[in-house]
Amino acid sequence: MIKTKEILDYVKNHPSGKVKVAVADIDGVLRGKYIAAEKFASLIEGRLGFCDVTFGWDAGDAAYENGRYTGWHTGYPDAQVKIDIETFRKIPWENDVPFFLGDFIDDQEKPNYVCPRQLLKKLTAECESAGFSPFFSQEFEWFNFAETPETVQEKGFSYLKPLTPGMFGYSILRSSLKNEFMTDLFDLLNKFNIPIEGLHTETGPGVYEAAIMYAPILTAADQAILFKTSVKEIAYKHGILATFMAKFNENLPGCSGHVHQSLWDLDKKTNLFHDEKGQYKMSETMKSYIAGQLFCLPHILPMIAPTINSYKRLVEGAWAPTTVTWGIDNRTTALRALPGSKKASRLETRIVGSDTNPYLALSACLASGLYGVKNKMKLEQPATNGNGYIDLSNGTLSRNLFEATQKMKNADLAKELLGADFVEHFTMTREWECKQYAKAVTDWELKRYLEII
Repeated sequence: MIKTKEILDYVKNHPSGKVKVAVADIDGVLRGKYIAAEKFASLIEGRLGFCDVTFGWDAGDAAYENGRYTGWHTGYPDAQVKIDIETFRKIPWENDVPFFLGDFIDDQEKPNYVCPRQLLKKLTAECESAGFSPFFSQEFEWFNFAETPETVQEKGFSYLKPLTPGMFGYSILRSSLKNEFMTDLFDLLNKFNIPIEGLHTETGPGVYEAAIMYAPILTAADQAILFKTSVKEIAYKHGILATFMAKFNENLPGCSGHVHQSLWDLDKKTNLFHDEKGQYKMSETMKSYIAGQLFCLPHILPMIAPTINSYKRLVEGAWAPTTVTWGIDNRTTALRALPGSKKASRLETRIVGSDTNPYLALSACLASGLYGVKNKMKLEQPATNGNGYIDLSNGTLSRNLFEATQKMKNADLAKELLGADFVEHFTMTREWECKQYAKAVTDWELKRYLEII
């Protein structure tokens, strides 16, 4: 591990004279700034002032009108951000400029209850107190377009040109066709300390998929959130625009952000999900973890399906789940158990889309699974064999963001898992999102009604 003095020396001696820092907002958008290298040294032990509007506006920078945490009623003061020295990276596509992530936490070490990274840290501490080390990873699918932010605006977000044509998953040809971009993704992400396990084309025009190597849960979340922004920045260099929308087009597959997870012992040597003698080689811990997710996730669904668009992906027959089901290596169920080996035994939560905030998605998975383990829940629901879309034995997921948000807002279970203050703030932001959508006139409405009605 690089020591603080070595990091400060690197910052001091970097020819740019600057450092890039970023924090994650509630939508998983990284907000950041450049800081002079001279000022950065004083921030290591202190705090950086960062306007708390970061948690007072939406993804489009429109200020919430229904928030308690901050707003016009507070004057939008600065919140305190602590730089996490352990997140140090060099940005290879920016001349190795030093980069750091930060947390919203005051000078008395009190976490800000709206900070997604702090929520994950709190849940991780609870998990470790219960005797487990959580190892996670997230994989992403995303569309790439031969466009720029300017051309997308000029076209009104319509008639965008995909990077490559046609449906061609796992294509060797397509990975050669745009090899400079794909090679840059693989190489630069690895240099940025986002270790890529696999990278390939997915089915759909210009669609790629990448799997990130598993890691301790906070590291995994950092890697995931940095992955999304890094892909977009690298794409810019190639005249490409990347999107992590869950469902770009109704006629094309959606984009997942599946979360892989396992619990290990505190020495991080033994995978506690594996039992050579257990049914399916699954331990009782893994079974309880699955039972917890099946029970809890419907009550905190907006954490893993956070946008209006998320629910356009969660439709039957679109490689995304709609039922509260689990199965062994079954891609039609909400939870796909992969319990085969000592090292690789894990659970894949397939509800999660690529549009998620990784800190919140991983928090939801951990909190719900750990709930099952702590309460020694029995996995009484049998594994689904075959088509999970028609297995309605344990119910279905909410069909839209408003329904899911109201369920979470009124669930005592959500408050128990995540904290009442966080749930109040987060569900407020989702209600705001629903409100913005409700007053929008969509192209579907224009095509449907403009001439005929």
